[in-house]
Amino acid sequence: MLGRVLLEVSIGVSIMIAVATAVVVGRQRLVVTLREFTDRLRDVAPTAAVLTVVLLFNGIARQVVPELSWIINQNVGFVNLNLTWVIYDLEGEFLVWLQSFANPTFTSYFSFIYIYGYIFLLVFPVVAYFALPNSRPLRELLAAYTLNYVLGLICYVVIIAYGPRNMMPELVQGLLFDTYPRYQYLTRQVNRNTNVFPSLHTSLSVTVALLAYRSRAVYPRWHPVAFTLAVSVVLSTMYLGIHWATDVVAGIVLAWLCVVLASRLVGRWSPVGYLRDRFRDRGWLGSRPPEP
Repeated sequence: MLGRVLLEVSIGVSIMIAVATAVVVGRQRLVVTLREFTDRLRDVAPTAAVLTVVLLFNGIARQVVPELSWIINQNVGFVNLNLTWVIYDLEGEFLVWLQSFANPTFTSYFSFIYIYGYIFLLVFPVVAYFALPNSRPLRELLAAYTLNYVLGLICYVVIIAYGPRNMMPELVQGLLFDTYPRYQYLTRQVNRNTNVFPSLHTSLSVTVALLAYRSRAVYPRWHPVAFTLAVSVVLSTMYLGIHWATDVVAGIVLAWLCVVLASRLVGRWSPVGYLRDRFRDRGWLGSRPPEP
């Protein structure tokens, strides 16, 4: 079943990316991109490599995060970061009120956004920014993604927070899985019951929207689409009963922080340059060139 769902989602998202590429990027940029493909790939390869390593580590680490979180909270006496009840006391039954507006149209829309719209929102900017002659927007995007996953994983290790469906199963409906149970085969690959604070769906979506705003002069058609999808993803996480509003607020803050850090790191720090300097310091690449 997982393979069938992956195929279904891959086809749907691929069609969305193809349409968006034709409308937003345009044929002329694509022709130039194909001609300069190797040079552009070389420019972004170091940043992409770091993101790949982080994603691989993240996928492995998430398997042990819940157990590790409990070990930390139970064995470090001065730390009590089980925020589940704190969040509940803060929000009460806000999500119950939100779901009181549920209807089949809203549920279908937000379910589509949570699965298809979210993946499209993350993947399409990679294509769009790769089509630009200046690699900085893409490197900032990849760096921001990396920071989201690194900081998010740290939060998941340190903080325990159960989602609203686990906290109030008799009040909060799992609208996504009740309506489209097959998507559980996909989401269970990355989601854990205690990994809700902050919402990475929110942080990554808002990250894309913020960077789309910064690149609006280049891609004026993309900014309103990215903003609309990001808002829809944020709402979907609460409407579907997956995240608390507190998780969403934390995700927005995380997105802003990652965009700021990425803009400062890109151009000032390079993983390849860092390794090259370390190798030179150890004498593995010869002596360092004299200072001008």
